[in-house]
Amino acid sequence: MSPYLVLGIILGYFFVLMFISWLTSRNANSDTFFTANRKSPWYLVAFGMVGATLSGVTFISVPGEVGNSAFAYLQFVFGNLVGYWLIAGILLPLYYKLNLISIYTFLEQRFGKYSYKTGSFFFLISKLTGAAFRLYLVAGVLQIAFFDAFNIPFVITVVVTIFLIWIYTFRGGIKTIVWTDTLQTLFLVSAVVFTIIAISQKMEWNFGQLFNEVAESSRAKIFIWDWRSGNNFFKQFLAGIFTTIAVNGLDQDMMQKNLTCKNKGEAQKNMVVFSLSFLTTVVLFLSLGVILYSFAENMGISIPEKTDDFYPLLALNYLGLPVGIAFLLGITAATYSCADSALTAMTTSFSVDFLNIGRYKEQKKQKIKKRSHLLFSLLLIVTILLFRAINDESIVVAVFRVAGYTYGPILGLFIFGMYSKRNVNDIWVPVIGFLAPVICYFLSRYSEVLFNGYRFGFELLILNGLITMIGLFFISKKYVVKN
Repeated sequence: MSPYLVLGIILGYFFVLMFISWLTSRNANSDTFFTANRKSPWYLVAFGMVGATLSGVTFISVPGEVGNSAFAYLQFVFGNLVGYWLIAGILLPLYYKLNLISIYTFLEQRFGKYSYKTGSFFFLISKLTGAAFRLYLVAGVLQIAFFDAFNIPFVITVVVTIFLIWIYTFRGGIKTIVWTDTLQTLFLVSAVVFTIIAISQKMEWNFGQLFNEVAESSRAKIFIWDWRSGNNFFKQFLAGIFTTIAVNGLDQDMMQKNLTCKNKGEAQKNMVVFSLSFLTTVVLFLSLGVILYSFAENMGISIPEKTDDFYPLLALNYLGLPVGIAFLLGITAATYSCADSALTAMTTSFSVDFLNIGRYKEQKKQKIKKRSHLLFSLLLIVTILLFRAINDESIVVAVFRVAGYTYGPILGLFIFGMYSKRNVNDIWVPVIGFLAPVICYFLSRYSEVLFNGYRFGFELLILNGLITMIGLFFISKKYVVKN
């Protein structure tokens, strides 16, 4: 594909986002940036959240990962589904009752300022790392498709990508993102559908043959029952529940979108509809993985060593120009839908939780917001470049591995705060938050020796949260909640 065509596609897409940004940021103030003035239609939020949740990780890594673990990832997604319903039934009512902007304010009300800062700090680390992983993945594709042709270094690719995101989010914030995520979800899912149709035509499959190709493939195996395996069903299912609660329900990024809905009822409808849409879309991505491998084997195409390179290789080189264009639009949409909301959420959390922006007048709020927004844009660039230097594994695995360490303390803090009647010695909470991931790391590293061959998978998050709660218990005393 011509690099000039790639440039035209990206610029065209960017100008569409800029137009949406202009429409949604007129007369915007700090409340618009942080809460969209709580006027977002729930169905719009639900559809847009699909793209924001899937991101470039699902778009590229999940189809490629089918070659390694078949449909085992779906076990994790079944747990996600339950997790989303628990968020709708338990967390959203709490957040709306307390009228929160930053969800970590709950920790201050329940325990104190050190717990509050600890929760917000781990969110910032989690989101910065996760967004950097996802952006690194897509920046690599853009590097191959466009920047390499002009000998432009990777660092310029990253800077340009972040700069484009910063431009269309710095004014409208979450209100802009609710609308741009809708467009981005549409492009992301359409790219997968285009790819499946193109392969079906090349292989001369009708719908029934296509369905059978997926259903009868050995790569469509879902359930793994070996208790020692990191992909064991019970590990994956339980990890899916708790990862969703932590990475979505206790994450300022995802909850900030939900909290833009008019009321609790609409936010709950959004979450239930979104969860079912998410499950359907993941099945579509996994099916694409089976179809890609079948196509490659039938056409004698060598499968790359890194599975993250598999889908881009076929889409850009073997499936024709329309699929190549759809792929680039899809991967660009996946990039922006993930990164724009992450950047806005980090700006919100830092401004509210650490800079206490609410105490200032509007002019001062705008200045703080803009500086925070720029700060996290720069931090994203640095983190992506560091990740490029050290990463050597599938991105989809890396994202959830890091999440297990960074979201665990948040999970432990919220569960302990919501379901115990004990009050902690607040000043010691940061110590517990630091020790829990460290202990988890050593248990995970030596688990096969310590636990008769047992290997931790995504359930590491649960262990981390449990260790955090045990630590909180030891620094707490009985507490009677006042009505």
